[in-house]
Amino acid sequence: MCPVSMAGEHLPGGLILVVEDDPLILEFLCEILQEEGFVVEPQTSADAAAGYLEQHADNVILLLTDITMPGQLNGADLANLFGDRWPGKPIMIMSGFETPETSGVRHEVSFIKKPWALGQLLDCVEGALKSKTAG
Repeated sequence: MCPVSMAGEHLPGGLILVVEDDPLILEFLCEILQEEGFVVEPQTSADAAAGYLEQHADNVILLLTDITMPGQLNGADLANLFGDRWPGKPIMIMSGFETPETSGVRHEVSFIKKPWALGQLLDCVEGALKSKTAG
């Protein structure tokens, strides 16, 4: 799961691509991350997020996606596409139903189970970002 952070550590800023089909959860996620100093790009489907990445992947420091979504691609497909094309960038997956393993994700990811608490979410984001910068 997600590593626990030390109290008082501040998360670095940067652009996070947030992919969630539930508009209320998407809005909440974006607000939380913006309050922590991140720039967010909300997308309501993996299909739309894949299109966004074609133009803006260089600016994205983290992909944060739900697994279960309508459309041609689900979050696992998006994570695999992202990991294949941009292997140095971290991926964080959230789901209340599946895990990265059961959904077919081929890459190392940070995973948080829904429903999550605010502190858990921020710890997981921080851990995902550190997992790639440390290596």
